[in-house]
Amino acid sequence: MASFVTEVLAHSGRLGKEDLGTKISRLSLRVEEVKGDVCNLINKKYDEFLPSLQSAEALVTEVQGLVGDVDVLKSRIENEVQGDLRVAITEFTELKQQLEKNTVILSVLQQLQEFDSIIEKYKCSLTERNYIAAAQHLEKAQSSMNGLKSRKGCDLKLLKALEVEMIVQKQNMLYNLGEEWRQLAVWKLPQGQEPSAQDMVMQTELHLYTPPSSEDAVSGPLLGSLLQAFAILGELHTKLKCFSQLLLNYILKPLVTYPSLHARVDTQPHGVVLRFELEEMGLEHPLAADVFVKLKLVLEVLHKHLLDVPVEEFQLGEGTVNVVLAEVLGDLIWEDLSGSIIKDCLVYSIPNSSSKLEQYKEVIKYTEEFENALIGMKYLKGETTDLLRYARNVNGHFASKKCQDVIVTARNLMTSEMHNTVKITPESKVTIPKLPSPRGADKAKSQKVSNLVLAVPALENAVRLSQHTTSLPACRISESVEKLMELTYLTLSEAATSSKPCGTQLFYTVKNLFQLFYDVVPVYHKSLQSSVLVLAERRENLQKLPQLSAIHHNNCMYIAHHLLTLGHQFHTPFNDGDTTFVDLVPGFRKLGKESFRVQISLQEEELLERLSSARNFRNMEEEENYTAAHKAIRQVIHQLSHLGKVWQDVLPVCTYCRAMGNLLNLAVDEMISKIAALEDISTEDGERLYALCLAVIEEGALLFTPLPEESKNKKYQEEVPLYVPKWMKFKELMMILQASLQDIVDRWADRKGPLAMEFSTNEVKSLIRALFQNTERRAAALARIK
Repeated sequence: MASFVTEVLAHSGRLGKEDLGTKISRLSLRVEEVKGDVCNLINKKYDEFLPSLQSAEALVTEVQGLVGDVDVLKSRIENEVQGDLRVAITEFTELKQQLEKNTVILSVLQQLQEFDSIIEKYKCSLTERNYIAAAQHLEKAQSSMNGLKSRKGCDLKLLKALEVEMIVQKQNMLYNLGEEWRQLAVWKLPQGQEPSAQDMVMQTELHLYTPPSSEDAVSGPLLGSLLQAFAILGELHTKLKCFSQLLLNYILKPLVTYPSLHARVDTQPHGVVLRFELEEMGLEHPLAADVFVKLKLVLEVLHKHLLDVPVEEFQLGEGTVNVVLAEVLGDLIWEDLSGSIIKDCLVYSIPNSSSKLEQYKEVIKYTEEFENALIGMKYLKGETTDLLRYARNVNGHFASKKCQDVIVTARNLMTSEMHNTVKITPESKVTIPKLPSPRGADKAKSQKVSNLVLAVPALENAVRLSQHTTSLPACRISESVEKLMELTYLTLSEAATSSKPCGTQLFYTVKNLFQLFYDVVPVYHKSLQSSVLVLAERRENLQKLPQLSAIHHNNCMYIAHHLLTLGHQFHTPFNDGDTTFVDLVPGFRKLGKESFRVQISLQEEELLERLSSARNFRNMEEEENYTAAHKAIRQVIHQLSHLGKVWQDVLPVCTYCRAMGNLLNLAVDEMISKIAALEDISTEDGERLYALCLAVIEEGALLFTPLPEESKNKKYQEEVPLYVPKWMKFKELMMILQASLQDIVDRWADRKGPLAMEFSTNEVKSLIRALFQNTERRAAALARIK
């Protein structure tokens, strides 16, 4: 059989008489023969040299001829045969491409025919209300269209038309499904955008219809068919999300928020209606048990008439699962619903006293029953949720709520008016709630200590201290501070009877409470009002208002007094006796003293300013000068009298006497220094200066007159010189102003008399020179003043 190349060349008419293959074969045989001859020649090379040489030359000539024939043949193949081969290959490739194109076109036509067939089936199923089959056909049509889109070279106009058709058909089906769904679950909502009040909520209704059996579609119950179709189209979550938001906002959350709101279920021939009704409960916040009952009623109705429907082959990621509609709805509403129950119900169920913790177990029980009911209806999976965890963590929530209430109450007390005061006496006591008696070793230890005390023999001449030795002296404190201390004792009593974590948190909350007082009260009461005008007028009240400063001083001392023993009174297991409040005592004492010291400094500045207008008590015979001095003294007396009125009933007796004594001593000392510095005092000047000093003596002594209820403390009025160090010196000055030279010399008594105890030699001589003219008697008197 001739080769393929030979046939092609023969067909083209370009081969000679002998075909190319035959020549090649003949040439190959000839080459073999020459090869044999060459081998024989090589073998006989050394035996017959000349003949071999001649034969070799002949063979060389023959070989060269053969090489020339081969070159000619090779040239013909390259120039003629290969060109024909390229033409044949090109024609074959074109035919192959045409065949493939025809095949693709045929496949596209088949897919278009399939797409059209599926759409027709979908329309028939939709007309027959066979929603599951219609949804499946629509999904197949979508897959077919996606296959067309993946092919290259497909007509873009055609694909766009198909995409538009798919969108139209899908929206058409979703519209039909939505209409069917709206007929099964009909909402009647209030006119407003959202339920903002209880009256608005009363207008809400939910109608759940159950279609008669005669209306069931081919594929089964209508509700199941609708939901399955939504699931196939991937719209089930979207549809239920809208339903769940309406359910939460208009039914479930209002039932949690309003205690008097209850759900009512009215049964009808083809379904039920959920409505609201009011039942006055007289409660500010709903009870957990009532809330769970109301919610469970609504969810049971929904489960029975709407949600107890399995949805098969529901797409979830890449796999498929079988779920119940209640489970899908539960995933959508549970987070918001549980958050609303916690915020609007369980928060208010947390007890504010440890004695009520036992009652809270009922709330935990109701919560567990509610979750178990939802698990049974497939709303929840069998896992502990945040709601139940919150309900069980009662100790933590109790401590947090108690601490928050304590801080809020304390802050309100700290920012209330300080002027509302109560009287504190040594007999005053803070009622401490009964604490649990010590057990075990603590009880034995306390018994042992008691026995030791009893065993100490009584001293023969023992002097017993007063029962009020360590008591706070009588004074006035703010009513808010007294309530603050009562709150402290109640909180620590609560801590002593609570669990260790709760007790520890309450204990340190009390400590933070005092730190809050230390930081807030001085700052807040600098400006009791926020108005700019009032702020300017009442700035720094603790410093500007004497009574407020005194009350603040007492408040700090009262708190410090209780802090000394507060930690020891509540020796409980949670602090092991190591944590006390003693470290806060120096700070509170300093706070009270600093505030009152600033007030004293302000009053001293004001006294000196008033006395500066007395014109140094010079030339009292001039009416103008005397009037100015008299006015200054009256202002000083008025200022001291006013302070006495606002302080005497507020400050403790000893503190009041020291404060008024310091101020009066400052005024007296200033008058002594000014009068002693005068160089000339006439008789009339002396009389007027004496009158001014007498007014100070008389009015100043009245500052120490005890209150009627403190008449037993009358002795402190007799001890005015104890609180006013310059008091006796002032009296001696008055004596000098009225005395003769001999009287002055007699009271000096060679530095042994009362005058020498108060005045120096130079001061007495200076006064004598100012009061008396330069005579021999004055010189003699001055000589005796040594």
